Amino acid sequence: MRIISFFVSVIVALALPLVATAADTIKVDVIKNPYGGGRNIPELSTNPDYIHAAGLERLIAEWGGELIRPVQDVRLKPEQQKSYGEWNRMALANANFADVVREGLQDNMITVGLEANCNDLLGMLSGLKYDSDGNSRKVGLVFYDSHGDFNVPETTLSGMLGGMPVAVAAGHALHNLRSTTGLIEPLPMSHIMWGGVRDLDPLEADRFREYEVRQVSVQDIRDISENFRAQFNALANEVDVVYVHVDMDVLEPNEVPGHPLTVSDGPSSKALAAAIGVMFENPKTVALGIASTPSFNSDPDGVSRQAALNLIEGAINGAKAR
Repeated sequence: MRIISFFVSVIVALALPLVATAADTIKVDVIKNPYGGGRNIPELSTNPDYIHAAGLERLIAEWGGELIRPVQDVRLKPEQQKSYGEWNRMALANANFADVVREGLQDNMITVGLEANCNDLLGMLSGLKYDSDGNSRKVGLVFYDSHGDFNVPETTLSGMLGGMPVAVAAGHALHNLRSTTGLIEPLPMSHIMWGGVRDLDPLEADRFREYEVRQVSVQDIRDISENFRAQFNALANEVDVVYVHVDMDVLEPNEVPGHPLTVSDGPSSKALAAAIGVMFENPKTVALGIASTPSFNSDPDGVSRQAALNLIEGAINGAKAR
């Protein structure tokens, strides 16, 4: 019997490393911000709810994540409901978003923002930059989008606020909007990296050249090339934390049916998920934002939703590999 017990103990000991434990899980905080600042459309986007409705809590657990609290849903406060102006109300909602991000921050955790559109990156940046006492840290932004979103009012062709949020975050335009979100200090240009950009307005392209922006191509993303790694590592070395933001139109159009601003020749969601995973292997990479996912009405088969889920899974897999 002692011999049998000995062998049983050995077998159990050998098997233990193969069993997932609590230490193997990644803490995750998920926050929905449905305010995008759009005009002449419903104020609250259904895009965040569409991703959430896929059974996100269950999927996160299957991927090795552990939610630190129920999924949060940003709303204007009662006293803010009387405020007017779509852009102003979006900025106020982003300030609330920042508060919710800040409240959930913990060591060894990733924050996932399900965002109406790219304007919501301002709230995530504000939430990551300042602690509850107002102390600031250096935040890096990795911005995946087929567009630069680096226009200012003087250069935009469309007039869309959604084409300006990175310029706003960098302090190049709409300073009151940025400060209302709580992002008092703009991001230095050296703390911003673009990925997958392939459609710029002419004067926006001039701004890219003027500022000699840090960027990686679609092919760099697909290959996870040496340039990709070098550009990201250079960014990460300059900051305290990194936020990875994805506008879903960065992907190949067939993965985002119903998105009105797609551009051909993008990476697949699997390729981008792998690249995001590499970034999340670095402990400084603490947050992922998914913006502009088409909702059920334009994506009844769930193709774009699955693409978004692939990206979230990629971030968790990367964090698990730390």
